[in-house]
Formats: sequence, structure tokens, C-alpha cells
Amino acid sequence: MTRQQGHPLKGLFVAQFCGAFNDNAWKLIVALLAMRHIAAEFDPGPALEAAAQAQTTITFVVFTLPLMLVSIVAGIFADRMSKRTVIVVLKGAEIFLMAAGTLALLFGQHGTFLPLMVLGLMGVQSALFSPAKYGILPEILPHQRLSAGNGYIEMWTFLAIIAGTAAGGLLLDFSGNAPWLAGLALTALAVLGMIASLYVPAVPPARTEGGLFSTLAGAWAAMRADRILTLAIVGSVCFWAIASLVGQDILVYTKTVLRLSDSASGLPMAVLAMGIGLGAVLAGKLSASKVEYGLIPLGASGLAFSLFLIGVLTPDVPGTLVGMLVLGIAGGFVVVPINALVQWRAPQDRRGGVIALSNTVVFGGVLAGSLSSGTLSQIGLSPSGIFVAAALVTAGLTCWALWLLPQAFLRLCLVLLTHSFYRLTVVGTDRVPTQGGALLVPNHVSFVDGFLLFASLDRPIRFVVDARYYQHPLLKPWAKIMGTIPIASSGGPREILHGLREAGRLLDQGELVCIFPEGQITRTGGLLPFRSGFERILKGRQTPIIPVHLDRVWGSIFSFIGGRFFTKWPERIP
Repeated sequence: MTRQQGHPLKGLFVAQFCGAFNDNAWKLIVALLAMRHIAAEFDPGPALEAAAQAQTTITFVVFTLPLMLVSIVAGIFADRMSKRTVIVVLKGAEIFLMAAGTLALLFGQHGTFLPLMVLGLMGVQSALFSPAKYGILPEILPHQRLSAGNGYIEMWTFLAIIAGTAAGGLLLDFSGNAPWLAGLALTALAVLGMIASLYVPAVPPARTEGGLFSTLAGAWAAMRADRILTLAIVGSVCFWAIASLVGQDILVYTKTVLRLSDSASGLPMAVLAMGIGLGAVLAGKLSASKVEYGLIPLGASGLAFSLFLIGVLTPDVPGTLVGMLVLGIAGGFVVVPINALVQWRAPQDRRGGVIALSNTVVFGGVLAGSLSSGTLSQIGLSPSGIFVAAALVTAGLTCWALWLLPQAFLRLCLVLLTHSFYRLTVVGTDRVPTQGGALLVPNHVSFVDGFLLFASLDRPIRFVVDARYYQHPLLKPWAKIMGTIPIASSGGPREILHGLREAGRLLDQGELVCIFPEGQITRTGGLLPFRSGFERILKGRQTPIIPVHLDRVWGSIFSFIGGRFFTKWPERIP
């Protein structure tokens, strides 16, 4: 029987928390057991650092490699079966794995081979779980709550990482010479996660046919057809590669530079995870009712800056914890919009396959990050030097991403503007279709009306503008980024019709088009007579018309209140 009381994501939150807790606690337990053996063989110094880095790399690779190899198969289950069924079955498998891990610690004579094998199988379970976990969000949440839902699930995930990372060392310390007690505690938590999964709402299968090759082909076709989806997946690969490199380096940094004990070794990682959780929730709130990918360059810049400072300054424990918190908040600003973009842009009937294929390449990036950490250590970089290298790579990738998608920089500017000098409240976004063509018809109050509309929706908008504004030296770069459609109002009928036909063609291709039907900015604050341009665009089409009302913009320095433009003080700040 399906239980669906309360918040639709309540059961998923708790199930995800238990699974992420166990993954991170077990991974840390295995790594610390290995480091105990290494510490008995090496004196403190570079040799110990290199050996610790190598053993940590092995642990991370053992967990990550199955994630990469099995992820694409997971897409078949996520699309062909109810995602709730997949979640429940895999939470049951988690109980079995944790019980097997407990027995491995009990009978393995404190060796790491059997615990490593269990860790690899946990990677398989996580790979199968991920497409169902993320793919179910758009099926049980409206689009307006997708970013918030991603923010909260990332918060629960990283709360689990905090608790699991911190608890791994503590459980190992408290269990003393009986480490199997730590495994028993994780098994009990797996049972709780299984019970919670029963409260995930039931959803139907996304499709009823297709095997591995059709799933892979469909996911690949969806990615090739959508440039933003492809860039989101590439961004996810880059983020998690850097995160893997840094996460592994933090563990070595805490043991070899900060010289923390086993019970305290997870503290920097726990603070980092807490920061990501806070950043994820904040990103969900800043996104409001849309998927705000303008937060991605802001978060990426914060990542580069924080990593550079930590690597150069090599702070003590309190300074490191502050750096980890800032680093985590910046990471939350990246991971939430990227996840929401992939879930939103992936076609509904192939969403599980797209997420699975995405996971395959993402975990390939994670694997590359883990191997890079060991490689950088082998060529002589210290843990602090690895932080600096990661900062430089992150900065370079951020610049590359902004060059590929300059709209993200524009959205970043608008996010900052509309949360500082302006307070933007958007009502009725549910009236704008999430797919397909639609014509936006707003009143024209100021010179920044187009930017305010652009900031209000997560879909790209193609504006129809007067060619005089399009050619203005200050406006032309922004106009090109936004893909505006210039119309020469002073030109002949043929030039005007060409622009209107281009707008109609874009509507037929499923894009949002915006035209200001008054044809000019109001000089009085009142609505001016409509011109016939929007009627020409819609002639012979069944495209929906979305009226837009811009309120309380009259009075901005960008409006003509008082008969002046840009040469007056605003009525209020913000």
C-alpha cells in the first residue's frame, strides 16, 4: 500500500538522508582503517602524505567506478518501472549491503579487502538509485517548485554527508577493537531508510518499452537536441570532478597538515557539507519559481576564490572551517540550478535515461578527480598546492562556460540587481507554458522592462525591438546575447514584415517571443494605444497570448517620470 500523507517529498528526504549517511560513513570508515595500517608503517612526512593520498584514492575509486559503469543501466529501470518501486527495492538492497559490511568487519580481521568490496557494491546501489531519486522530482512537483525541491533534497543530502562523515570516525573510535559495531549501527539506519521509502508517492512508469540501446540512443538524442541541457551536463561533470579532487584532498589535508584525530578528521568535510546544504536551500529560495542558472557563475567564482585562499594561506583549524563553509555555500549555488536544469530540460519519457547517461559521464569526472588528486601528489604538490591548482582550474572553467553561454552572465547580473536595488515579485508564472511557443505582450514603462521580464522567467525570451535601440552601442552587446529581433520602424513595409515573420517563425519553433504592443515607452505612466504588430505575428497561428503587467516601475530612473530619463534620483532604494 502506498502512503502519501504530508509533504510529497518527506519519505524521499529521509530515505536519501539514510542512504547518503551510510555511503559517507562507510567510505570514511574504510579509508581510516586503511590509514591506520599505513600510519604503522611510515613516519610523519612526505612519504606518509603520498601513501595516505594513494590509499584514499583507492577508496574513492572503488566507490566511484561502479557509479560510472552501472549508471546507464539504471536509466532503463527508472524509465520502464515506477520510480517509487525502484527507490523501495534499492533501499531494501541497502539493508543487505550494510549487513554484509558488518559481517566483513566482524570476520575480516580488520583487513580492508572485504569492506572495500562492500563499498564497491554500495556504489552500484547508489548508481541505480540516483536516476529514480532525481527523476521523480519533476513528476511529483510543479515546475514552479522544482528549484526549491532540488534545494531541499540537496540540503538533506549534505546534512547526511555532514553526519555520515563526522560519524564515520566517531563510530570507529567508539567501537574500539570491535569495528563491526559501527557497521551494525549503519544497518539499523538502512532499515529506517527502507521504511521511509514507503512514503514516496506512487508514479506511473515513464514508458513501457525500450532496452539498453534504445534508452542510450534516446538520451543521447535528447542531449544533442538541447544545447542548454548538454551544457548543464558538462557543467555537472566539471563541478563533480573538482568536488572529488577537493574532497579527497581535504581528508588528506586534515590528517597530514592539521594533524586531526580519527574522530575529528571528518570535521572539515562536515562543515563543507553543511555549507553546501545552506547554499542549496538559499539557491532554491533565490531561484523562486524558476530554474535560475544565473547562480552558476556566481557559485563557480566563489569556489575558485575560496579554494585559492585556503591553498595560499594554509589556515589553522578555525580558518579552515570558515573556508570550508564559504566553499560549501558556493558549491550549493552550482549544484541546485544544474540539477534542476537537467531534470527540467530532459524529455519526460526519457528523463531517467538522460539522468542515467548524465550520471555516467559525471561519475567519470568524479573518477578523474580522484585520480588527479593522487597524480598531483605524486608529482610533488602538497595538499595546499592541490587546493591552488583546483582554484585555477575552476576559474578557467568558469570563464569558458561564460564564453559558451553568455546568457548565464546576464542572468547573474540580473539576479544581483533584482535582489539589491530592485525587489522583484513575480505573480502568475504558471500561466506561461514551460514548453512550446507563446507571445508575451507587456506594457512598456521603462528602459529596463525587457531585463525585468528576462529575470522573471527561466525560459529564454526573444524580444522584438526597434532597430534604433538594437544598434545603440551600449545596448547592442546585450541585445545579441538575448537574441533580440530588430525591426526598423522607420524602414519600409518589407523590412517591418521581415522582422514580424522572423518572430512568427520563432513562435512556430516553440520559443517565447515578447513584443511591446505600444511601440514605445510611456511618457505619462499610462497605457498607450496598441499597434498592429502583434496581430501580424499571430495571424494564422493558435499560439497563446500572455498579457504581462509591469507594476511600480514608473518612478524608476529608467522611466520618463518628471519628463526626464536617467537624470534623476530614484523614488526609493531599493
